[in-house]
Amino acid sequence: MTYAYVRVSTEKQTIENQRYEISQFAAAKKITITKWFEETISASKKIEERLISTILRKLKSDDILIVSEISRMGRNLMQIMSILHLCMERKAKVYAIKEGYELGNNINSKVLAFAFGLSAEIERNLISLRTKEALARLKANGKKLGRPCGSQKKSPKLLLHEEFIRRKLSEGAKQVEIARLLKVHRHTVKKWMDENILSN
Repeated sequence: MTYAYVRVSTEKQTIENQRYEISQFAAAKKITITKWFEETISASKKIEERLISTILRKLKSDDILIVSEISRMGRNLMQIMSILHLCMERKAKVYAIKEGYELGNNINSKVLAFAFGLSAEIERNLISLRTKEALARLKANGKKLGRPCGSQKKSPKLLLHEEFIRRKLSEGAKQVEIARLLKVHRHTVKKWMDENILSN
């Protein structure tokens, strides 16, 4: 299956230029586009609210995703990297026409996969380091760590990362992804969301 994704941010913009570029590219590559996904929506919206999420759910090995430019996929580098990483995990090929990117089973993709993995590892280490430093500072200030007696709520670790969790959720991250980054069980993240977001 070959999917073409076209996105503009406002009604004042037109999808025709992107559609033309993709059609010309597909013709030159002798690729038949199976389905077009076109929408007018800001990239600041959660991924789940955008059609790109539908494509990501459908992607299988050897499928192709074509975009006119990489910025059509996400609002920032981390979001775009997350989307590309998922495509690579599914063994799907991605073409970004303006940048000339072709991500698939080639050396460039393997280099990017390494970069994605390294970025995630660095982020996990930074989160762990910040958590340890914050806990040490609280302890030095006489703050008693751990759950209060009789209480099962609100882990100190998640309390320290409320801003991070909310930001990740706004970017469309799943509970399991946040749990992996924070090195906690996904049920811990779910419980935190139930107590701090869903209950609001």
